[in-house]
Amino acid sequence: MASYPIVHVEISANDLESAGKYYADLFGWKVQHIPEMNYATFEPQEGPAGGFNPVGDSNPAGNVLVYVGTDDIEGTLARAESLGGKILVPKMEIPQTGWFGIFSDPTGNQIGLYTAMERQA
Repeated sequence: MASYPIVHVEISANDLESAGKYYADLFGWKVQHIPEMNYATFEPQEGPAGGFNPVGDSNPAGNVLVYVGTDDIEGTLARAESLGGKILVPKMEIPQTGWFGIFSDPTGNQIGLYTAMERQA
């Protein structure tokens, strides 16, 4: 059976720099701001890493998005839909990083899917 670990968590924030500082001060997370993507990443000492999304229509305040790892994003999205979920973002590439997709479960919770790109040596 396939493994589906939690691989990434995104927290919506009105001010990415302030949110990054808050969590860095609170938990000691390493935070990196990526201005060209309007995004910031965080890396805890243990567990999955994540990022801060700007608050917007698809990322309301109070929204936390958990990404689950899968080797087959399209297949997992299709299965989620067949079980009553709704595909919100079909499989899309994150350049030089991997691919993601997002679905909502039957109660409206949003879950992301992620597959890492194999790194060339």
